[in-house]
Amino acid sequence: MPTTTKRAAPDACSLLDADHRKVKKMFGDYDALVRSKTASAAQKKRELAAEICMELTVHVRVEEEIFYPALRGAIKETELLDEAEVEHGTVKELIAQLEAATEADDMFDAKVKVLGEYIDHHVKEERNDIFVKARAARGLDLVGMRGQLAARKQELMDELAGATV
Repeated sequence: MPTTTKRAAPDACSLLDADHRKVKKMFGDYDALVRSKTASAAQKKRELAAEICMELTVHVRVEEEIFYPALRGAIKETELLDEAEVEHGTVKELIAQLEAATEADDMFDAKVKVLGEYIDHHVKEERNDIFVKARAARGLDLVGMRGQLAARKQELMDELAGATV
């Protein structure tokens, strides 16, 4: 009889990490556009940057509204959550600068690059520290929270999509 490895049920951390992977790919696609130097690259960069900003805005909101507060109630050491929220503040500021930009010039590209580097740093801390603590916390229903996060994400995506139409 073959042995099987039991996989953990998808939880809040796996949903948030799927967001991380999606945005990382988007940043890679943006870098490819920067290197391509084609005539159509500027418009494609603006569109992709807008998508990145929307994804990150929604991700930050669900973490701040649902995930972090639940975690604060379940773990003792909350310094990492404080740091994550400060990082979110910088992410929000960079997003605001990108959304206010009038053209996708070299400074725009630099801001997208810095945002990507910032997100990489943030993701490493979440994966290596925050998600580990969340999964070890007693009484925290991460599987149930996944549904809450997914529902709130959809609401926010719908709101933002409606605002850009």
